[in-house]
Amino acid sequence: MNLLIKLLITTVLIVVIAHFFPGISVDNFSTALIVAVVLGLLNVFIKPILVLFTIPATILTLGLFLLVINAVIIMLADYFVDGFHVNGFWIAFLFSIVLSVFQSVLNKILVDEK
Repeated sequence: MNLLIKLLITTVLIVVIAHFFPGISVDNFSTALIVAVVLGLLNVFIKPILVLFTIPATILTLGLFLLVINAVIIMLADYFVDGFHVNGFWIAFLFSIVLSVFQSVLNKILVDEK
C-alpha cells in the first residue's frame, strides 16, 4: 500500500513541477504515472550501476555528484517515455532536486506516520 501511495505522490509532483518549470512538459496524468514508474525502475536497476562506476567522482565531490546522477536518470526517463520532455541537463538537474525534496517531505508526512 505504501508503494502505491509513494507512486501517486511522485505522479502528482511530476505534474505539478512540470506545470511550474518552463523546460519540462508532461502530456497528461497517465504519462506522469508512467514517468513515475520508469523513474522508480531506473532508480532500482540503473542508478546503482552508475553510482558504482562513479565512486571516485562521488568521493571527490563529497557526494554532490549523486545530484548529477539523478539528473541523468531524469534524462533517461525523458528518452524512454513519450509525452515527457526535458529541455536540457540543467533543467533535469533542477527538476531532480525539487522532486527529491518534495518527495521526501510528502513521504514523511503522508506515508511514514508510524
